[in-house]
Amino acid sequence: MGEIKRLPKIEHGIIQAPMAGGAVTPQLAAAVSEYGGLGSLASGYVQPDDLRQQIRQVKQLTSRLFQVNVFVPEPIPDVKKEDVAFWEKRLPVWPEAHRMPSEEELWDDFEQKINILLEEDVPIVSFTFACPKEQTIHRLKQKGIFLIGTATTKEEALLLEEKGMDAIVLQGCEAGGHRGTFLRAKGDALLGLISLISDVKPVCRVPLIAAGGITDRSGVKAALALGADAVQIGTRFLASQESAAAEVYKKAILQAEGSETRVTRLFSGKRARGIVNQWMEDESLHEDRVLPYPVQHVCTTPMRKAAAAGGNPDQMALWAGQGVGRIHSILSVEDIMHELAQT
Repeated sequence: MGEIKRLPKIEHGIIQAPMAGGAVTPQLAAAVSEYGGLGSLASGYVQPDDLRQQIRQVKQLTSRLFQVNVFVPEPIPDVKKEDVAFWEKRLPVWPEAHRMPSEEELWDDFEQKINILLEEDVPIVSFTFACPKEQTIHRLKQKGIFLIGTATTKEEALLLEEKGMDAIVLQGCEAGGHRGTFLRAKGDALLGLISLISDVKPVCRVPLIAAGGITDRSGVKAALALGADAVQIGTRFLASQESAAAEVYKKAILQAEGSETRVTRLFSGKRARGIVNQWMEDESLHEDRVLPYPVQHVCTTPMRKAAAAGGNPDQMALWAGQGVGRIHSILSVEDIMHELAQT
């Protein structure tokens, strides 16, 4: 396992979640780091060359630590033609190119990004959707890079620690966006954050980062009191001035209550929590027909992009955590960090 590391010095113990999909900008990530947190870039759905440019932009904006998150590719199950045809009929916009991604292409993209992280001397790298291969872990650790894994169960946390992760994000079921679950469980692996921290704290030696439904100082204090070493926050930063989320998305966050979110596979093929909208309501009976990730994601991308461009929240993936009901204003990152860190 090697030497257990401490969490890098983060002034306020607040990490901005690396939310894929375009809302996180270098300006947002850099601002979080500048004001005493840990800013994060999301490499998911970003082309390798664009990722390199984003990393360099963050470095120009701040000299402080930041991280980059990487999706670990997963096997893509066989897709039935009749299931593809089913969604082609139901989606209002269909991809012009019917070619779907292959596992080989996803792994090539992954390796290109790992090379970029090494070449650009990124100080902290996190992973979602699985534990990376031993060779990848070894290469990154040789450069002294601090590694963070994502777990939704005790079993996942123990595996990530065994494989060499230096810290673990514990993602409670309250969290917005995609679930990081990667090991099969007897149940649904939707553990609340309190239960998850309580399960993992006694058995893991690495630093633990609490994620899920935390939007204010009281949530930060509660997670730290339970034994977390830091917290990871997403939805609150989506509703920031530096966020590139569509205005209609930000408005939906301000208007939603926590009881108006739900976990769904409809948008991407992978379970994710978002604000319930008309698309989720209309297609709720067809969850069993959803195509595997990332095929469903590719198929719904044109619809989601057209909806965002047209200001139509009913066909967008409005990822948000259960703490969304406590967000009432669009603030600067500086003000958000002050709000989260106040004593």
